[in-house]
Formats: sequence, structure tokens, C-alpha cells
Amino acid sequence: MIEIKNLTKCYGDRKAIDNLSFNVKKGEVVGFLGPNGAGKTTTMKIITGFMAPTSGAVKIAGFDVFEDPIEVKRRIGYLPETPPVYGDMVVKEYLEFVAKLKGVPSENVKKLVDRAIEKTQLGQVSHRLIQNLSKGFRQRVGLAQAIASDPEILILDEPTVGLDPRQVAEIRTLLKELRGEHTIILSTHILPEVQATCERVIIISSGKIVAEDTLMGLGQKLTGGASVQLRVRRHADELAVLLRSLKGITSVDVAGQSLRVHGAGSEEIIEAVSEAAVSKRAGLLELSHPATELEDIFIQLTSAN
Repeated sequence: MIEIKNLTKCYGDRKAIDNLSFNVKKGEVVGFLGPNGAGKTTTMKIITGFMAPTSGAVKIAGFDVFEDPIEVKRRIGYLPETPPVYGDMVVKEYLEFVAKLKGVPSENVKKLVDRAIEKTQLGQVSHRLIQNLSKGFRQRVGLAQAIASDPEILILDEPTVGLDPRQVAEIRTLLKELRGEHTIILSTHILPEVQATCERVIIISSGKIVAEDTLMGLGQKLTGGASVQLRVRRHADELAVLLRSLKGITSVDVAGQSLRVHGAGSEEIIEAVSEAAVSKRAGLLELSHPATELEDIFIQLTSAN
């Protein structure tokens, strides 16, 4: 759905992005992360056709961003860091205006705009001037304009900036609902937001990709394997001895009746641990697969660049 190949953007002698290449499949929700100045916003502007690259190619649904810009823009809903809203327009009229600009047939405009208003919970302010809305509501209007034309692809740059905790939760729920219906690239500094909504993560630093994987995959690469946390009713020490003898398990830490088991291959470890707990009649109370925190992954990967 999104194909990016050898993308480079230079400002004078400085490379804002340096030879980026990645693909996003149809229906995926991908988190695009990086520290300030890493090149996230520049990449998004190029993907949406707002800015030309120095070199490289971008294709959206098979269309080249710069050879077929109109076809590409029909397929993209874009929420930049600052929402592109007109303060002197009423919310509903503005969304209808955006839908028509995107080429939505006249008979479908009302249905799609009403859907966007409902999904972003703007019903109570749909007949108010945008300039009279709070920052949080203006942000939601920006998100509504991104989905008003029912695009195949959503490019969202910091979509929850300015929202209160309840509104943030609502937007996360919305993103989960849109998963599968749309291909989504989400850029944000709020790491729990990525953990809550994204299936895959791309991390860039100094204009280069430093990691690209699922959250679980990144955690396993950085820790050298997988881990399982369990809590038993009894025989924790005996269970630990048995687990240490099993193939693929590298270490076992015991704290009271809780154990943390480390090894290679997450599914194999889970199976081995559960079978061992049953064979020892340890009274298994809890078994979980703790993921490495995204914050730890982010700091480790970007601090070296």
C-alpha cells in the first residue's frame, strides 16, 4: 500500500532523512517514532506530496506521489502537526468542503461527513465556528477532516496533542476501530499511544531507520531472547531447578513464589514453563509474557545516534 525506496531529503549540506526504505501493508497500523529532529515530519510531508525529496521514490497504492499527485491525494487523509482548519468556517461546512476537495461524489458527502463527526464525537459542536472551539476540539476537527473522505491511508502526526486524558482514550479507541479499514502511519511522542494502537514500529534517528519490527520483536532483539513471568502457590525453588535444566532456558530468577524465566523463543518458553509447573504440582496462579517497555527500547536505540 505504501512503498518508500531510498528516500533522501537534504537542506543544504544537512540530510534531514538519509536513504529511508520501508513498506506498509494494507490495513496495518504502524508507529513512526524518533526524537525531535529525526526526520519524522519531513518523511510524512514527502509521503503526502506536500514536499519533494532530494532523491528516492514514494508510491501510494501503486501511484507515484509526484507523477500522479491527484490520485495519491484522493487516497490519503493527512493530519499534520498543526491541524489545517479554517477558523471562520462552521465545523460541518468545513468537513463538507474538505470532502468535496478530495473528490467525494456529492451524493456521498453528507454520509461520510456525518460518519466523521460521529467517530470524532463532534456532534455537539458541529454547527459552531471552528475559531470558537477549544484546542482539543480543533484537534478533533483536524482528525475528522483526515477521515471525512474515507481515505485508504491515514497519515497522522501527533493526533492527540492538546487532548485531555478522556479524549486521548477516545482517539485511541477510534484508531483501533479504523484498523483494517485504513492503512495508518502514526507519528507521536506519546509512547503508550503506540503500544496501545500499533502493530509494528519504525524508529528513526538522525534521518536513518534504526529499528523496524513488532514491539515484541524489538524487545526480544534488545534483550537477546524472551522472558516469562509466573507465580505459583508452592515449590518455587524446586520448579526453578527443573526449569534451569531445560533446553533453551538461559536463566531463572526466583523471588518468593514468583519466577522470571529467560530463554530463546517466546512460544517455546511459555510451553516449557507451563508443562514444568504442572509436572511439579506447583499450583500455577499466574503466567504472563512481560514485554520490554517501548520507552526503554526507544532510548536504547536512539541514544547511540
